[in-house]
Amino acid sequence: MQGRLSAWLVKHGLVHRSLGFDYQGIETLQIKPEDWHSIAVILYVYGYNYLRSQCAYDVAPGGLLASVYHLTRIEYGIDQPEEVCIKVFAPRRNPRIPSVFWVWKSSDFQERESYDMLGILYDNHPRLKRILMPESWIGWPLRKDYISPNFYEIQDAH
Repeated sequence: MQGRLSAWLVKHGLVHRSLGFDYQGIETLQIKPEDWHSIAVILYVYGYNYLRSQCAYDVAPGGLLASVYHLTRIEYGIDQPEEVCIKVFAPRRNPRIPSVFWVWKSSDFQERESYDMLGILYDNHPRLKRILMPESWIGWPLRKDYISPNFYEIQDAH
């Protein structure tokens, strides 16, 4: 079933894939990494002026990585603002996604956390560096194939 935003994107010839609706009825769309920056700007102009959250996850061991954006249209006098969930999938070997920092400034720390935990590179992010782990840390701790170095608690367990 196609949602309101998906129909609008189709009408204007913007490439995407509808992933249906979540349990709260929020429309979920998949955007290709190479199309994400231009569609993000279009969504902002269309009225999605608030990035509620950005997160990322490892889809499957050895599989794709996903960057997820929850956008909201904030308007004066509206009790139930319109929301949409955008998923951008990137290959594990070279996970590059355009940063939306220049569209929604609130993505700054959130994209940095996704980089720090999963290794997704956000192109054109002004300060893309580790935020939780020390700079000397090797690897990406939230990837499903990550092996914790020198994890003595497990090694010495009896």
